[in-house]
Amino acid sequence: MSAVFVSATGTDVGKTFVTCGLIAHLRAHGGAVEAIKPVLSGFDPADLPASDAAALLAALGRPVTLTEVERISPWRFAAPLSPDMAAAREGRAIDFAAVAEFCDGAVAARRGRLFIEGIGGVMVPLDARHTVLDLITKLRLPLVLVAGSYVGTLSHTLTALQVLARRNIDVAAIVVSESQGSAAALDETVATIARFSDSIDVVGIPRLADAASGHPAFARIAQLL
Repeated sequence: MSAVFVSATGTDVGKTFVTCGLIAHLRAHGGAVEAIKPVLSGFDPADLPASDAAALLAALGRPVTLTEVERISPWRFAAPLSPDMAAAREGRAIDFAAVAEFCDGAVAARRGRLFIEGIGGVMVPLDARHTVLDLITKLRLPLVLVAGSYVGTLSHTLTALQVLARRNIDVAAIVVSESQGSAAALDETVATIARFSDSIDVVGIPRLADAASGHPAFARIAQLL
């Protein structure tokens, strides 16, 4: 598959970390790869290197500049809130059709693999009527669902799978990114989710200092895409 959507069961569970790891793996093996993150909240131009867009650009080997961020993340908001709330804080609103069109254009123009990273979890609102799930449904791309290993992730992950199944979304892989300080073990979390995920592969990634470290889990995920 040439284009993949990366979403999650919630915010701050490792979407960007996983996407960057996959980018690093593919680039290390000579693959052409691109990435976009159309909507970005909690963005501070004064702290550009700390943004998710900057992490993606660094993984792609592109300059971390505001111009480059604008190219991969056209919709940026300051408040670290859901996109609809963050946009409202600035007297703005997200044009869902324009976001979908931007993604479709990136898919059409891609060279090699393209990762489209969503914002927050699958049910996060983008505007007054649309969620990230609606964007996933509109694009009809295979999905990588990222979850954490925190206590509570089992319910969140299985609920997300139910919602995705109702829209007939092709979930290519479930990635469990280890949560810091969780009482639940990563391998136990992976095994439990796998029992309820039907035929979807579940891959665990331990907490790493750097997504470009070349952990074997990234190679396994790449093989599923």
